[in-house]
Amino acid sequence: MSAPTPVFRANGPLPGDVHVTALGPESGPPAVFVHGSTSWGDDPVYGFAAQRPLAGRFRLLLMDRRGCGGSPDAGDRFPGDYLADADDVAELLGAGAHLVGHSYGAVGAMIAAARRPEAVRSLTLVEPGCYQAAADHPAVAEALRANRAAYAGLPDLTPEEWLRAAAGSAGTPEPEMGDRRLRAAATALRERVCWEAGLPLPALRAAAFPKLVVSGTWEGAPGPYRERGGVPLMACARVTAERIGARHEQVPGSAHYPHVEAPERLNALLTALWSGA
Repeated sequence: MSAPTPVFRANGPLPGDVHVTALGPESGPPAVFVHGSTSWGDDPVYGFAAQRPLAGRFRLLLMDRRGCGGSPDAGDRFPGDYLADADDVAELLGAGAHLVGHSYGAVGAMIAAARRPEAVRSLTLVEPGCYQAAADHPAVAEALRANRAAYAGLPDLTPEEWLRAAAGSAGTPEPEMGDRRLRAAATALRERVCWEAGLPLPALRAAAFPKLVVSGTWEGAPGPYRERGGVPLMACARVTAERIGARHEQVPGSAHYPHVEAPERLNALLTALWSGA
């Protein structure tokens, strides 16, 4: 993988470089992937391992966000969050790359894309956690109210307790509790919440690169998980797409992880977008 392009780091210097899993031919068009919380780039449970087939034509750069996978922490000022992500992504874009962000990772991707639009070949947001982009939608506004109330009363939790609580609230099986997962969960407990992030919507709308917002259909998700998570996330995706001038696609049979739950469909959408761009 070529060295990242040095850029102005809006949030100051950070220790070390992020770890990137590079897949595919070095001559292929590059695509930077930014994962969500409690994960890492090539994580098969929540990350982008199922996008490996795209490496036949494209150069995949699966970034580990700071405090996750093989990347260092961001340092003493903050453990790693969407602002650190935006700086790291802006460098990884190099002379030009496609950009894909999931959930929390979509917020840093949006900020980086607005900062370096000349280096973005296309932008794809998968189930983005950018609630401030749609804070005036009733379902999103209610989710923000509920999230703020929940976090105000959140007890001190260990990473193991956090992972079990998250799985329990979603009605999904608990993930494995290996060292990487626990470290990523510890980072999630410390980082700034993405749903309060300010977002550069006018700059993204003005950018010339193609944009795609992908969400699940959530029809198979447990009822409470769908109502508390799926309904506001689907609304957020629709409104975000409208406000940044993106196409919105829903992936049947998936909830919050279309890239894991229906990878063939997501990979086909990415291939079509990247080939057209």
